[in-house]
Amino acid sequence: MKTLGRLSFAVALLTSSIALAQTPADIGHRSNMGLPVVGMITGAGSTFAFPVIGRWSRLYRSVKADGADMMPLDIGIEYEPIGSLGGEVRVTQRAVDFGATDRPVSSAELARTAMIQFPFVMGGIVPVVNIDGVGAGQLRLTGPVLADIYLGRIKTWSDPAIKTLNPDVKLPEAAINVVWRSDGSGTTFNWTDYLSRVSPDWASKFGANTQLVWPVGTGAERTQGVINLIARTKNTIGYVELGQVVRASLAYTLLQNRAGQFVKPDAASLQAAAASANWSANPDFALMLTDAPGPQSWPIVATTFALVPKPLNARSREVISFFRIAFERGAAEATSLGYVALPEPLVKQIKGYWDVALKSGS
Repeated sequence: MKTLGRLSFAVALLTSSIALAQTPADIGHRSNMGLPVVGMITGAGSTFAFPVIGRWSRLYRSVKADGADMMPLDIGIEYEPIGSLGGEVRVTQRAVDFGATDRPVSSAELARTAMIQFPFVMGGIVPVVNIDGVGAGQLRLTGPVLADIYLGRIKTWSDPAIKTLNPDVKLPEAAINVVWRSDGSGTTFNWTDYLSRVSPDWASKFGANTQLVWPVGTGAERTQGVINLIARTKNTIGYVELGQVVRASLAYTLLQNRAGQFVKPDAASLQAAAASANWSANPDFALMLTDAPGPQSWPIVATTFALVPKPLNARSREVISFFRIAFERGAAEATSLGYVALPEPLVKQIKGYWDVALKSGS
């Protein structure tokens, strides 16, 4: 592919003679196998959702190939994980067919940029540490302590605020190396939204944003950059999507939720947070799941949203077809990667939203 990190799932299954036999008249109509020929569907944005989009892309192509002897060269999904902010910019510029962002876009902003929005997957954002002798789930933290670490007020792992929460954990007399995303990131937006909800000082000084001037620490670009920096630097703390935490064997912390319980980031705690959401009250799905109520809820659950430009055309319809296949056949794929599939009532609401948009053409 032209750029490093771009994900392309077009598999060349046609011979060159068949490919050459296609004419311009075929484009935008149908192939001789009854498949719409719209070219590669392109997307860009969230690194948080990159793994599941990759898995769903293979599923999409498999479903499209079902019953066909051969597949056109240009049926597939090409997705570039450049971060949520980059995805929003690219789709606003009409440079891709859809953007993926971990930040819900307001109804006013959707109207201004002429786009539709819908959620397609949820997942946990998890504090992770690299401290000698401290394994996954051994360290306990609270929201206010996390905020004070990222504000630069808590500077060492031996600080009383941390030791009080962890009397049985041996912590070093060492400075805390704080790590954050340096690129425009929806993961950062959800992380800082959570810090804003649990710390009035964070809310007044920084608030929630995809990118900011951090008061302390070191930045790394994209999720993999954060993972690499944490893995090679002792006494670090950072934030990473749960599925990638598991795949990279990083040490996650327990986190106290709004109900006062220290919870583990897993499928049950993510599903508990997802179940608390009132999506029906949000016609454009602009809803955050951070600091959700409930004794079992994980406190930092992010939703990834698809942004599709209006007016809807053949390519937009194929984007919706991709996500329809993902919803109907890809829930197990999402779960296997550490995400939470959307609840069925929400999927039904999204399909109704699509129907209205497709009928109106906008």
